[in-house]
Amino acid sequence: MTIEAVIFDIGNVLIEWQPERFYDTIMPREDRKAMFAEIDLHGMNDQIDRGADFRDTVYAWAERHPRWRGPIRHWHDSWIEMASPEIPHSVTMLRRLRARGVPVFALTNFGIGSFAQAKTRYDFLSEFDRAYVSGHMGVIKPEPRIYEMVEEDSGIAPERLLFTDDRHDNIAAAALRGWKVHRFDGPEGWAARLLAEGLLKPEDIAQ
Repeated sequence: MTIEAVIFDIGNVLIEWQPERFYDTIMPREDRKAMFAEIDLHGMNDQIDRGADFRDTVYAWAERHPRWRGPIRHWHDSWIEMASPEIPHSVTMLRRLRARGVPVFALTNFGIGSFAQAKTRYDFLSEFDRAYVSGHMGVIKPEPRIYEMVEEDSGIAPERLLFTDDRHDNIAAAALRGWKVHRFDGPEGWAARLLAEGLLKPEDIAQ
């Protein structure tokens, strides 16, 4: 079955996303562990990914937890440092796919404000043929509706989509709809899959 579009997740596929690692650079590790144990910061981020205002949400959570007010605000104020660095080999493959005429989409859990900020740092985020950003869609992976929305908007049959994501649950939800999937655990494996699908040539995946 011919692949009509390749779909990239962004966090930990094109850009490293390790908030705990970032916090370990600005506060003692034991304090960071205590803060994350006490506060569901990833749950806070899910609200942003669903479309809640970036700054207002983070600052409201900071006020609810005054012990950690300063560190929590960094989720917004230092966000671009937290969402870094890019994964160069993945970016190269995105560009090589497009150069070969393969449509490339993004399907990402990302807030409206945080995605706009990321685009000021990472120019490749403006290079997708279509960018499906959860904050604008009002639904997040792995909820089935977000995959359905991609199918409806693109008009491409599920079995003609190839999707990579680092999370098993996101991949499993796409596979249930009939998408071809690849769990991303590094750019080398993803490159091999694109080569096997005939979407790239060996010279395209050389680093």
